[in-house]
Amino acid sequence: MTVINGLPAHVLLVHAVVVLVPLTALLLVVVAAWPAARPRLAGPTAALAVLTLLAVPLTTEAGEWLERRVPASPLVHEHAELGDDLLPWAVGLAVLALVVLGRGLAARRLRSRPDGPAASASEPGGLVVGIVVGAIAVIVAAGAVFAVYRIGESGSRAAWTGRFSPAPIAQQQAPADDDEGQVSGG
Repeated sequence: MTVINGLPAHVLLVHAVVVLVPLTALLLVVVAAWPAARPRLAGPTAALAVLTLLAVPLTTEAGEWLERRVPASPLVHEHAELGDDLLPWAVGLAVLALVVLGRGLAARRLRSRPDGPAASASEPGGLVVGIVVGAIAVIVAAGAVFAVYRIGESGSRAAWTGRFSPAPIAQQQAPADDDEGQVSGG
């Protein structure tokens, strides 16, 4: 993907990543830490995590295309380097979301058996595995959100450093057209 409606695809796709990664991270922590939310949110969270995982390399590829079409600078290089660091975090979010979903589905199957346990601690691996998965989910979620922040901040610096004035710039008014399409004189 290179251009969307005349604009570099990266500048549009990046907005999806900036929204999807933190949203996925938040939902992952909720479903990993709150057993009551799992039955309703684990499936949508896993689907969102996979969508997020697909959006990251698509956005990165569009960014690499754009990088070859803007003047080289240390800020652009830094942004591109940081951008490559997001994929492992997105993989982690997706894997953990699928693990939480799988544990929840397995627990539901166990509880539906006549001789199966009824408590949420009956998830495969029990309470200890649930705590470990929850702790890893918090770490991966925090890392993913921090990575998005660092990448976004470096991208903003690359795009805007030296391209705006700290003081307002007086804008010239465009001449008004009169009824015949002629520019009005003074």
